[in-house]
Amino acid sequence: MTPSKEPFRLTRRQALRAGAAGAGAILAGPAVARAAQAARGQARGADGRPNILVILSDQLGLDAIGAHGNGAVRTPNLDRLVGRGTTFMESHSTNPVCSPARSSIMTGFMPVETGVITNGRPIHAKRRNLGQHLRPHGYDTVYCGKWHLPRGYQAAIDGFDVLPAGMGKGDLSDTIVSGACAAWLKNRQTKKPFLMVASFLQPHDICYWGNARANRMPPDLGLPFESLRGHLPALPPNHTSQPPEPEILAKRFVGTYSEDMWRYYLWLYDRMIEMLDADVGRVLDALEATGLASDTVVLFTADHGDGRGRHLHVSKWYPYDEAVKVPMIVTCPGRVKAGRVDRTHLVSGLDVMPTVCGWAGVAPPDGSRGRSLRPLLEGRDVPWRDYVVSEWQREGRVIRTPRFKYARYQGDPVEMLFDMHADPWETKNLYKDPARADVLKQHRAMLDDYLAGLDVVEPTPTLEGRLRPKPNKKRA
Repeated sequence: MTPSKEPFRLTRRQALRAGAAGAGAILAGPAVARAAQAARGQARGADGRPNILVILSDQLGLDAIGAHGNGAVRTPNLDRLVGRGTTFMESHSTNPVCSPARSSIMTGFMPVETGVITNGRPIHAKRRNLGQHLRPHGYDTVYCGKWHLPRGYQAAIDGFDVLPAGMGKGDLSDTIVSGACAAWLKNRQTKKPFLMVASFLQPHDICYWGNARANRMPPDLGLPFESLRGHLPALPPNHTSQPPEPEILAKRFVGTYSEDMWRYYLWLYDRMIEMLDADVGRVLDALEATGLASDTVVLFTADHGDGRGRHLHVSKWYPYDEAVKVPMIVTCPGRVKAGRVDRTHLVSGLDVMPTVCGWAGVAPPDGSRGRSLRPLLEGRDVPWRDYVVSEWQREGRVIRTPRFKYARYQGDPVEMLFDMHADPWETKNLYKDPARADVLKQHRAMLDDYLAGLDVVEPTPTLEGRLRPKPNKKRA
């Protein structure tokens, strides 16, 4: 791989100056923004290509935002993205855990092709990330926020200028991310189009709440705040559903919370989503204040979802829709059909790389598994894929067709087959149903064919493995 040029670094003092400049532009009002735009002249879109803003969330399920049916949360900024663009309701993660899913989003390849089969692993040198791919083609490429390939936050990422964003939990770091992105947008002076990745942690903080209380919360424990009683979200219809499943799923956390505490968990998750929404709004407002919104493609997605009490689960790691399905929303005035909800096309985190390339006028990486969403976003009728595939728990695999979902785990006799039209909450595993024997066989074959065509690489070493001292051969 050809190394990118030395990543851009800000000192702490420079970062504070940038943040102050951004805050000053906001306080000064529209006049300053117009003056800044005039000073830049025709900087944006000088070569006719749009700017591209990719906004990533962590652990946000598809139907967890207001515009997608969650009546217990207020997400005005995410909802305005839905209203101004196209949202895909059959959007799937390639792996319901952070690093593997992010490796696919950043490269357009399946996790087994990037070497990132678990958290804590870097992308294989064979694969180029979005910044490495677009920077040689004239794009300014900037990254801010969670990376997690392998670390959560990194001071340097090949192919990107990195804005400092601190580290830690979302309620501590996400406002730094949105502020840094807004300041960069308000202070940029270049004629080159840009690719910005704004990567937020929320609502991932729910992991810390759930994990800290796993199997350690007495069922008779009352609500921490009694004033919330009567104001908590309802439990999902598949809350207690546990269909036959591979053993590795049965070993995963199944909550022992009281009903009140389950509902409190959902209430907390919604508040974390609202934190995310506010920070997304801060970046969108900066785009509008600088006049860049009319020439910027905004793509919003997430790495994976969260259990949310479905199948008595919290967190991720499993093939059910609450963990695998994620938002995929794209906007750009005059370029993307507005207010459109696509419930037909099966899309994947794999599609982010080729979609960005499609708008940038750059060919996607050779062998990329994704497809550009641009034709669909422009309302064109084009042939599309028949299925999407996801990985889970190293050896688990899922294939989703328009009607059915099939999942299996290597070496486990229990397979999973769900009719997603008749049973969208995944409560009835049909793998032993004689009436579905042909469907089962067909999905096995499709999955086998897909897997046989992958360019699998050796898993990359984990950060822990790279830091572990090498054995002393002389002593040995």
